[in-house]
Amino acid sequence: MTQVLRHLIPFHDPAVLVDSSTADDAAVYRIDSDRALVTTVDFFTPIVDDPFDFGRIAAANALSDIYAMGARPLFALNIVAFPRDLLDQGILGEIVRGGGEVAHAAGVAIVGGHSVDDAEPKYGLAVVGEVDPKRVIRNSTAQPGDQIVLTKPIGTGIISTAIKRGAAPDSVIGKAVESMVTLNEGAAHAMVEVGVNAATDLTGYGILGHLHEMARASRVGVRLFEGAIPILPGAYELSEAGFIPGGTRRNERDISPYVRWSSEVAESRRALLFDAQTSGGLLIAVPPERLDSLLSALEESGAPTASLIGEVVPGEPGKIFVDLDPHRSE
Repeated sequence: MTQVLRHLIPFHDPAVLVDSSTADDAAVYRIDSDRALVTTVDFFTPIVDDPFDFGRIAAANALSDIYAMGARPLFALNIVAFPRDLLDQGILGEIVRGGGEVAHAAGVAIVGGHSVDDAEPKYGLAVVGEVDPKRVIRNSTAQPGDQIVLTKPIGTGIISTAIKRGAAPDSVIGKAVESMVTLNEGAAHAMVEVGVNAATDLTGYGILGHLHEMARASRVGVRLFEGAIPILPGAYELSEAGFIPGGTRRNERDISPYVRWSSEVAESRRALLFDAQTSGGLLIAVPPERLDSLLSALEESGAPTASLIGEVVPGEPGKIFVDLDPHRSE
């Protein structure tokens, strides 16, 4: 995607506060001194069998980009690709109903959209939000010493692959769906109120990929504590059984040159850190003096987790050292 974006014609507009240059979650365009629009679009093919759940997950995933910028979503448009000859089976209606339920819970109106006839179903949202230009949270402003906090467990890509192959237990599916449909709204409110330096949401590039983007854009390094990263029930076992999605393997090829592993991190655990996520949590870089306040605020917000998983360090931009124990010196 980066190679494709380089073909965009450069256009300077001082009102553009965030664009694609830092691989951030959404674009931000200043309207006046107190208001800026935040815009994003996200859609994908089904990752679960139930169409209603698929719609809910896709909507939560799209809204997450707005929350990651510290913004409030205002309205959305449906994006639909669906085979015309299956329209009378009610599947698309369930997908759209699921997306609408999550949007309604977020206080977001879906005001229209666009559909095309496509052999492979796809669904998502284009979302418009609003933020104070002075309070935009970027992925490019992490500082050495910041503590990195994660608000949802990982493993959805591996679990989704097992679902497609009919190998995921119902209990594992249930926990994964519950995580993916949970909005990052409460976690976003917590980080805005506490005051953090940077954030991004965890999606298809995996935890290592998104931390690499944050570190590269911020011109810092990261020390990641593998043993502190929360994992969805069943994800490790399914990874061991070989249910590794193609996106996870692509992430590994792309990101491995920027990652150095402690010998204490088992090979069998490493795939999870490359795993391509859907509707994951927020990765937040918070100054150390505000860490306890953030963890307390996240717990009160109902975020699935409030896990300290690493720290920002001086070093080569984008480089990540994966350690096991946060109390062990390198």
